[in-house]
Amino acid sequence: MVKRVGIHEKGSLNVNDVLDSIKQRKDFSKAGAIGLFIGVVRGEAFEDGAKVEKLTLEAYDEKADEVLGKICDDLTHKSGVVDVQIHHFTGEFNVGDDLVYVAVAGSHREQVFPVLHEAVERYKSEAPIFKKEHVIAEKGKSAYWVSEKNPH
Repeated sequence: MVKRVGIHEKGSLNVNDVLDSIKQRKDFSKAGAIGLFIGVVRGEAFEDGAKVEKLTLEAYDEKADEVLGKICDDLTHKSGVVDVQIHHFTGEFNVGDDLVYVAVAGSHREQVFPVLHEAVERYKSEAPIFKKEHVIAEKGKSAYWVSEKNPH
């Protein structure tokens, strides 16, 4: 069974593994909805529109697992929420590759969507995960850690 949260090497987990893990929970019968966010590599740099060649993602694994676990635990205690899972990948990624899966199971969609949004916003701002963008621009190829240019 897949653990509820974590940092994973690219390719070690897929979205079906996450959905199966949620559905295997003892209390899944209380769920009437699963919301899923899949973050993928965008082909255009956020700030200047340069072409993204690839991304490199790194994490402080132990701390990131701890932070992601706390987020999931906090949100699982909200009314009607059955499960919250956050799985983030590290490694080298091409445009279109999956970077993160965030899943929320709950009694009703009205409970699932706000929690899904909060989970995404919180992992983006709280987890020690670092993204290096490799781009091709008019000046040629370059690479930079995203926090060096913008917060997205």
